[in-house]
Amino acid sequence: MQELFNVVLPVFVIIGMGYVANWRRFLDDFLFDGLMKFAQQFAVPCLLFVAISTLDLNASFRPSLLISFYSGALVCFVIGTLGAKTIFGRSTEDSIAIGFCALFSNTVMLGLPIAERAYGVDNLSANFAIVAIHSLFCYLLGISVMELSRARGKSVVSAFQTVAQGLMRNVLVLAILAGFVMNLSGLQLPSPIMDGLSLLARSALPVALFAIGGVLYRYKPEGDSRVIAFVCTLSLVVHPTIALAVGTLLELSQANLRAAVIMASVAPGVNTYLFASLYGRAMRVAASSVLFGTLLSILSVSVWLVILS
Repeated sequence: MQELFNVVLPVFVIIGMGYVANWRRFLDDFLFDGLMKFAQQFAVPCLLFVAISTLDLNASFRPSLLISFYSGALVCFVIGTLGAKTIFGRSTEDSIAIGFCALFSNTVMLGLPIAERAYGVDNLSANFAIVAIHSLFCYLLGISVMELSRARGKSVVSAFQTVAQGLMRNVLVLAILAGFVMNLSGLQLPSPIMDGLSLLARSALPVALFAIGGVLYRYKPEGDSRVIAFVCTLSLVVHPTIALAVGTLLELSQANLRAAVIMASVAPGVNTYLFASLYGRAMRVAASSVLFGTLLSILSVSVWLVILS
Protein backbone atom coordinates (compact mmCIF):
# COMPACT_ATOMS: atom_id res chain seq x y z
CA MET A 1 0.00 0.00 0.00
CA GLN A 2 2.87 2.35 0.80
CA GLU A 3 4.32 1.79 -2.68
CA LEU A 4 0.91 2.52 -4.18
CA PHE A 5 0.68 5.86 -2.42
CA ASN A 6 4.24 6.64 -3.48
CA VAL A 7 3.07 6.28 -7.09
CA VAL A 8 -0.20 8.20 -6.91
CA LEU A 9 0.27 10.88 -4.27
CA PRO A 10 3.16 12.89 -5.81
CA VAL A 11 0.95 13.72 -8.79
CA PHE A 12 -1.79 15.03 -6.53
CA VAL A 13 0.69 16.77 -4.24
CA ILE A 14 1.68 18.98 -7.19
CA ILE A 15 -2.00 19.64 -7.95
CA GLY A 16 -2.56 20.44 -4.29
CA MET A 17 0.37 22.86 -4.26
CA GLY A 18 -1.20 24.75 -7.16
CA TYR A 19 -4.55 24.79 -5.37
CA VAL A 20 -3.01 26.15 -2.16
CA ALA A 21 -0.92 28.68 -4.08
CA ASN A 22 -4.10 30.20 -5.52
CA TRP A 23 -6.16 29.81 -2.34
CA ARG A 24 -3.57 31.55 -0.17
CA ARG A 25 -2.77 34.06 -2.94
CA PHE A 26 0.90 33.13 -3.10
CA LEU A 27 0.42 33.68 -6.83
CA ASP A 28 -2.15 35.93 -8.49
CA ASP A 29 -5.11 34.07 -9.93
CA PHE A 30 -4.50 35.25 -13.48
CA LEU A 31 -1.03 33.67 -13.46
CA PHE A 32 -2.60 30.20 -13.45
CA ASP A 33 -4.28 31.03 -16.75
CA GLY A 34 -0.82 31.85 -18.09
CA LEU A 35 0.66 28.62 -16.74
CA MET A 36 -2.22 26.60 -18.19
CA LYS A 37 -1.86 28.34 -21.52
CA PHE A 38 1.90 27.70 -21.49
CA ALA A 39 1.28 24.02 -20.76
CA GLN A 40 -1.52 23.55 -23.29
CA GLN A 41 -0.17 25.77 -26.08
CA PHE A 42 3.57 25.15 -25.80
CA ALA A 43 4.92 22.52 -23.42
CA VAL A 44 2.36 19.73 -23.94
CA PRO A 45 2.38 20.12 -27.76
CA CYS A 46 6.20 19.82 -27.61
CA LEU A 47 5.84 16.70 -25.45
CA LEU A 48 3.40 15.13 -27.89
CA PHE A 49 5.43 16.13 -30.96
CA VAL A 50 8.70 14.75 -29.57
CA ALA A 51 7.08 11.53 -28.33
CA ILE A 52 5.15 10.78 -31.53
CA SER A 53 7.94 11.78 -33.91
CA THR A 54 10.22 9.21 -32.25
CA LEU A 55 7.59 6.55 -31.51
CA ASP A 56 7.85 3.07 -33.02
CA LEU A 57 4.48 3.19 -34.74
CA ASN A 58 4.43 -0.47 -35.75
CA ALA A 59 5.03 -1.60 -32.18
CA SER A 60 2.81 0.97 -30.44
CA PHE A 61 -0.33 1.37 -32.56
CA ARG A 62 -2.06 -1.91 -31.88
CA PRO A 63 -5.71 -1.89 -33.02
CA SER A 64 -6.64 -3.98 -29.99
CA LEU A 65 -5.12 -1.35 -27.66
CA LEU A 66 -7.02 1.51 -29.28
CA ILE A 67 -10.26 -0.49 -29.43
CA SER A 68 -9.98 -1.29 -25.72
CA PHE A 69 -9.63 2.36 -24.70
CA TYR A 70 -11.85 4.08 -27.25
CA SER A 71 -14.74 1.62 -27.16
CA GLY A 72 -15.11 2.53 -23.48
CA ALA A 73 -14.84 6.23 -24.25
CA LEU A 74 -17.52 5.98 -26.95
CA VAL A 75 -19.88 3.99 -24.74
CA CYS A 76 -19.49 6.54 -21.93
CA PHE A 77 -20.23 9.40 -24.34
CA VAL A 78 -23.42 7.67 -25.52
CA ILE A 79 -24.54 6.76 -21.99
CA GLY A 80 -23.65 10.22 -20.70
CA THR A 81 -25.56 11.99 -23.46
CA LEU A 82 -28.63 9.75 -23.35
CA GLY A 83 -28.63 9.62 -19.56
CA ALA A 84 -28.48 13.40 -19.24
CA LYS A 85 -31.37 13.68 -21.68
CA THR A 86 -33.66 10.92 -20.40
CA ILE A 87 -32.78 10.60 -16.71
CA PHE A 88 -32.01 14.21 -15.80
CA GLY A 89 -34.19 15.98 -18.36
CA ARG A 90 -31.45 18.19 -19.78
CA SER A 91 -31.69 19.81 -23.21
CA THR A 92 -30.08 18.08 -26.18
CA GLU A 93 -27.12 20.47 -26.30
CA ASP A 94 -26.60 20.30 -22.53
CA SER A 95 -26.72 16.52 -22.78
CA ILE A 96 -24.04 16.43 -25.46
CA ALA A 97 -21.78 18.64 -23.34
CA ILE A 98 -22.35 16.32 -20.37
CA GLY A 99 -21.63 13.31 -22.55
CA PHE A 100 -18.37 15.00 -23.60
CA CYS A 101 -17.42 15.21 -19.89
CA ALA A 102 -17.70 11.41 -19.68
CA LEU A 103 -15.81 11.02 -22.97
CA PHE A 104 -12.71 13.17 -22.46
CA SER A 105 -10.35 11.66 -19.87
CA ASN A 106 -7.42 13.76 -18.65
CA THR A 107 -4.95 11.44 -20.36
CA VAL A 108 -2.11 13.95 -20.73
CA MET A 109 -2.10 15.82 -17.43
CA LEU A 110 -3.10 12.92 -15.17
CA GLY A 111 -2.81 9.69 -17.15
CA LEU A 112 0.76 10.15 -18.35
CA PRO A 113 2.32 11.26 -15.04
CA ILE A 114 0.56 8.46 -13.12
CA ALA A 115 1.65 5.85 -15.68
CA GLU A 116 5.19 7.24 -15.60
CA ARG A 117 5.29 7.01 -11.80
CA ALA A 118 3.80 3.50 -11.83
CA TYR A 119 5.65 1.83 -14.69
CA GLY A 120 8.59 4.07 -15.64
CA VAL A 121 9.30 6.59 -18.36
CA ASP A 122 10.54 3.86 -20.73
CA ASN A 123 7.18 2.05 -20.70
CA LEU A 124 4.90 4.77 -22.03
CA SER A 125 4.76 3.94 -25.74
CA ALA A 126 1.24 2.48 -25.48
CA ASN A 127 0.12 5.49 -23.44
CA PHE A 128 1.42 7.86 -26.11
CA ALA A 129 -0.35 5.81 -28.78
CA ILE A 130 -3.63 6.45 -26.94
CA VAL A 131 -2.84 10.14 -26.45
CA ALA A 132 -1.86 10.53 -30.11
CA ILE A 133 -5.44 10.31 -31.33
CA HIS A 134 -7.24 11.28 -28.14
CA SER A 135 -7.95 14.95 -28.86
CA LEU A 136 -8.68 14.17 -32.50
CA PHE A 137 -11.15 11.40 -31.63
CA CYS A 138 -12.90 13.25 -28.80
CA TYR A 139 -13.19 16.64 -30.49
CA LEU A 140 -14.22 15.09 -33.79
CA LEU A 141 -16.97 13.13 -32.05
CA GLY A 142 -18.10 15.89 -29.68
CA ILE A 143 -18.02 18.76 -32.17
CA SER A 144 -19.63 16.64 -34.90
CA VAL A 145 -22.56 15.59 -32.71
CA MET A 146 -23.01 19.11 -31.31
CA GLU A 147 -22.84 20.83 -34.68
CA LEU A 148 -25.20 18.33 -36.25
CA SER A 149 -27.68 18.85 -33.40
CA ARG A 150 -27.42 22.62 -33.91
CA ALA A 151 -27.52 22.47 -37.72
CA ARG A 152 -31.24 23.27 -38.09
CA GLY A 153 -31.17 24.26 -41.72
CA LYS A 154 -27.42 24.03 -42.29
CA SER A 155 -26.15 21.45 -44.73
CA VAL A 156 -24.20 18.44 -43.50
CA VAL A 157 -21.19 19.73 -45.46
CA SER A 158 -21.37 23.06 -43.62
CA ALA A 159 -21.56 21.30 -40.27
CA PHE A 160 -18.49 19.19 -41.00
CA GLN A 161 -16.61 22.23 -42.25
CA THR A 162 -17.15 23.72 -38.79
CA VAL A 163 -15.80 20.50 -37.26
CA ALA A 164 -12.69 20.59 -39.44
CA GLN A 165 -12.04 24.25 -38.68
CA GLY A 166 -12.33 23.57 -34.94
CA LEU A 167 -9.84 20.70 -35.12
CA MET A 168 -7.34 22.66 -37.19
CA ARG A 169 -7.33 25.44 -34.60
CA ASN A 170 -6.41 22.98 -31.82
CA VAL A 171 -2.65 23.17 -31.22
CA LEU A 172 -2.58 19.69 -29.65
CA VAL A 173 -4.04 18.20 -32.82
CA LEU A 174 -1.55 20.16 -34.93
CA ALA A 175 1.39 18.98 -32.80
CA ILE A 176 0.23 15.37 -33.08
CA LEU A 177 -0.15 15.64 -36.86
CA ALA A 178 3.30 17.24 -37.15
CA GLY A 179 4.75 14.40 -35.09
CA PHE A 180 3.19 11.84 -37.43
CA VAL A 181 4.56 13.70 -40.47
CA MET A 182 8.08 13.66 -39.04
CA ASN A 183 7.81 10.01 -38.03
CA LEU A 184 6.39 8.70 -41.30
CA SER A 185 8.58 10.84 -43.55
CA GLY A 186 11.81 9.93 -41.82
CA LEU A 187 12.77 13.61 -41.63
CA GLN A 188 14.74 14.83 -38.64
CA LEU A 189 15.03 18.26 -37.10
CA PRO A 190 18.54 19.62 -36.38
CA SER A 191 19.79 18.42 -32.99
CA PRO A 192 19.76 21.87 -31.31
CA ILE A 193 16.09 22.35 -32.22
CA MET A 194 15.10 18.85 -31.13
CA ASP A 195 17.05 19.22 -27.88
CA GLY A 196 15.30 22.54 -27.22
CA LEU A 197 11.88 20.99 -27.83
CA SER A 198 12.80 18.10 -25.52
CA LEU A 199 13.78 20.51 -22.76
CA LEU A 200 10.48 22.32 -23.12
CA ALA A 201 8.63 19.00 -23.16
CA ARG A 202 10.10 18.03 -19.79
CA SER A 203 8.34 20.97 -18.16
CA ALA A 204 4.93 19.97 -19.54
CA LEU A 205 3.63 17.58 -16.91
CA PRO A 206 4.73 19.31 -13.67
CA VAL A 207 3.65 22.74 -14.96
CA ALA A 208 0.32 21.34 -16.16
CA LEU A 209 -0.35 19.62 -12.83
CA PHE A 210 0.48 22.76 -10.84
CA ALA A 211 -1.69 24.88 -13.14
CA ILE A 212 -4.61 22.44 -12.83
CA GLY A 213 -4.47 22.88 -9.06
CA GLY A 214 -4.69 26.65 -9.37
CA VAL A 215 -7.49 26.52 -11.90
CA LEU A 216 -9.49 23.99 -9.88
CA TYR A 217 -9.64 26.46 -7.00
CA ARG A 218 -12.10 28.54 -9.05
CA TYR A 219 -14.46 25.66 -9.72
CA LYS A 220 -17.14 26.00 -7.10
CA PRO A 221 -19.05 22.76 -6.42
CA GLU A 222 -22.53 24.18 -6.95
CA GLY A 223 -25.71 22.25 -7.72
CA ASP A 224 -26.24 19.43 -10.22
CA SER A 225 -24.82 16.92 -7.73
CA ARG A 226 -26.58 13.91 -9.26
CA VAL A 227 -25.40 14.75 -12.77
CA ILE A 228 -21.84 15.29 -11.51
CA ALA A 229 -21.92 11.93 -9.69
CA PHE A 230 -23.22 10.35 -12.91
CA VAL A 231 -20.32 11.79 -14.95
CA CYS A 232 -17.70 10.78 -12.37
CA THR A 233 -19.07 7.24 -12.24
CA LEU A 234 -18.83 6.93 -16.01
CA SER A 235 -15.31 8.39 -16.10
CA LEU A 236 -13.77 6.64 -13.12
CA VAL A 237 -15.61 3.31 -13.07
CA VAL A 238 -17.42 2.48 -16.31
CA HIS A 239 -14.71 3.55 -18.77
CA PRO A 240 -11.82 1.62 -17.16
CA THR A 241 -14.09 -1.39 -16.57
CA ILE A 242 -14.91 -1.54 -20.28
CA ALA A 243 -11.24 -1.04 -21.17
CA LEU A 244 -10.26 -3.92 -18.89
CA ALA A 245 -13.01 -6.22 -20.18
CA VAL A 246 -12.37 -5.51 -23.87
CA GLY A 247 -8.59 -5.59 -23.43
CA THR A 248 -8.80 -8.96 -21.69
CA LEU A 249 -11.12 -10.29 -24.41
CA LEU A 250 -8.69 -9.11 -27.11
CA GLU A 251 -5.75 -10.63 -25.20
CA LEU A 252 -3.75 -7.45 -24.81
CA SER A 253 -0.27 -7.75 -23.39
CA GLN A 254 0.11 -6.76 -19.75
CA ALA A 255 1.80 -3.47 -20.68
CA ASN A 256 -0.92 -2.50 -23.16
CA LEU A 257 -3.72 -3.55 -20.82
CA ARG A 258 -2.24 -1.40 -18.05
CA ALA A 259 -1.96 1.55 -20.41
CA ALA A 260 -5.56 1.25 -21.61
CA VAL A 261 -7.04 0.92 -18.12
CA ILE A 262 -4.93 3.59 -16.38
CA MET A 263 -5.56 6.12 -19.13
CA ALA A 264 -9.28 5.33 -18.90
CA SER A 265 -9.42 5.60 -15.11
CA VAL A 266 -8.55 9.29 -14.69
CA ALA A 267 -10.87 12.26 -14.22
CA PRO A 268 -12.46 14.35 -16.96
CA GLY A 269 -9.95 16.79 -18.41
CA VAL A 270 -10.05 20.58 -18.33
CA ASN A 271 -10.91 20.41 -22.04
CA THR A 272 -14.40 19.29 -21.04
CA TYR A 273 -14.92 22.73 -19.50
CA LEU A 274 -13.46 24.38 -22.59
CA PHE A 275 -15.87 22.39 -24.77
CA ALA A 276 -18.81 23.36 -22.54
CA SER A 277 -17.68 27.01 -22.63
CA LEU A 278 -17.39 26.93 -26.41
CA TYR A 279 -21.11 26.20 -26.66
CA GLY A 280 -22.24 27.82 -23.39
CA ARG A 281 -23.79 24.55 -22.24
CA ALA A 282 -23.55 22.61 -18.92
CA MET A 283 -20.53 24.69 -17.86
CA ARG A 284 -21.18 24.23 -14.13
CA VAL A 285 -21.48 20.46 -14.54
CA ALA A 286 -18.24 20.35 -16.53
CA ALA A 287 -16.30 22.47 -14.03
CA SER A 288 -17.54 20.54 -11.00
CA SER A 289 -16.94 17.19 -12.72
CA VAL A 290 -13.32 18.16 -13.30
CA LEU A 291 -12.96 19.19 -9.65
CA PHE A 292 -14.62 16.20 -8.02
CA GLY A 293 -13.32 13.74 -10.60
CA THR A 294 -9.75 14.87 -9.96
CA LEU A 295 -10.17 14.49 -6.20
CA LEU A 296 -11.80 11.07 -6.56
CA SER A 297 -9.04 9.96 -8.94
CA ILE A 298 -6.74 9.59 -5.93
CA LEU A 299 -8.90 6.67 -4.82
CA SER A 300 -10.03 5.33 -8.18
CA VAL A 301 -6.57 5.20 -9.76
CA SER A 302 -5.21 3.50 -6.63
CA VAL A 303 -7.89 0.81 -6.91
CA TRP A 304 -7.15 0.22 -10.59
CA LEU A 305 -3.41 0.00 -9.91
CA VAL A 306 -4.13 -2.71 -7.36
CA ILE A 307 -6.38 -4.58 -9.81
CA LEU A 308 -3.68 -4.41 -12.49
CA SER A 309 -0.82 -5.45 -10.22
